[in-house]
Amino acid sequence: MAGSDAGDGLGSKYSHPAARVLNGVGRRYAVSSVPRLPDTAMITLTVNLAERSYPILIGSGLLGRPGALDPYIPGSDVLIVTNDAVGPIYLEPLKTVLGGRNIETVELPDGEANKTMATLQTVLDKLVDSKFGRDCTVVSLGGGVSGDIGGFAAAIYQRGVRFIQVPTTLLAQVDSAVGGKTGVNHPGGKNLIGAFHQPACVLTDTDTLRTLPDRELSAGLAEVVKYGLIDDQDFFAWLEQQAASLLQRDTASLHHAIRRSCETKAAIVAADEREQGQRALLNFGHTFGHAIERCAGYGKWLHGEAIAAGMCMAARFSERIGWLQAGSSERIEHLLQRLQLPIRPPQVDPREFFAAMSLDKKVLAGQIRLVLLKSIGEAVVTADYPPHELLEELRGTFMAEV
Repeated sequence: MAGSDAGDGLGSKYSHPAARVLNGVGRRYAVSSVPRLPDTAMITLTVNLAERSYPILIGSGLLGRPGALDPYIPGSDVLIVTNDAVGPIYLEPLKTVLGGRNIETVELPDGEANKTMATLQTVLDKLVDSKFGRDCTVVSLGGGVSGDIGGFAAAIYQRGVRFIQVPTTLLAQVDSAVGGKTGVNHPGGKNLIGAFHQPACVLTDTDTLRTLPDRELSAGLAEVVKYGLIDDQDFFAWLEQQAASLLQRDTASLHHAIRRSCETKAAIVAADEREQGQRALLNFGHTFGHAIERCAGYGKWLHGEAIAAGMCMAARFSERIGWLQAGSSERIEHLLQRLQLPIRPPQVDPREFFAAMSLDKKVLAGQIRLVLLKSIGEAVVTADYPPHELLEELRGTFMAEV
């Protein structure tokens, strides 16, 4: 069901998304269930996109397996796009995986503030200077910024070359590395310049989470919580039970959270690759969250932190208009706080905040469409809410006139 999400009354159209989009992928685990896998086991999921289908490889020690990416790199020329935080740790292990290919590297400055056209130009210059042809492969090693920039460069270099994601942050492993969204920010808004360009493979070595700063781990868990909120109330309840073990980086718990998140995203992307309909559900909390990032200044808040506060704003608004059961937003906030995440936005000019929301990519015909909750585990994409209630919600949040 990949119809257009333009028009009015969208709430009813996207009710019960899991029943029609995910074909039963969700709600399969008991609340207390944590599948126990050998540390060396590799999970393989598939994003089903006909001839452009690709695997998500999830496991421990994958960056120590020579030849693991051989089936997905037919040519000899490879450009690795990484950053100055990840490169010193994982660049050499990745080169071992890639074997004796002709490898060039671009090491970008880390952080959302560097997700710009100027940084993209650096990657394109390296491809041109290396005289790489259409048979080359771009491999992004790092978090969401490296993945987005590397993927966008691959999308536009010689009108498109092969691309592989090797995510090293939890947020990238469960969200940005899967689905083919690539791009850079613009001073006017987040991810306004980009392209859909699916990878040939996503290789997720969960051992990379051992070196991830605590703040980055929590930021990634925000996106994990999102999947429970939009699709699977049992998974959300499991997260409530396993919050401490996730923060302690328990291997089995993290593997389960990553797998469950990727299953949900892969199913939604397969049903609606270009975000013409239900894929917008994955943006729960993002209209508010992207406005937080823009108003606070890119890089001041981690993406996952902004999404956590944005999900709380969306949940409270869902309660305000009578869609979400009273008390549900408090339950959501409690879990996010336990995961060391913010639940309130920074104090910014509410007029600036509303203007930033108006630049969201889901806006159609001047209407801000939001992803809101009917319940924990059921989300809808809609513009069918009283606009004055949104203004009142912002007024209450920022304690100022809008």
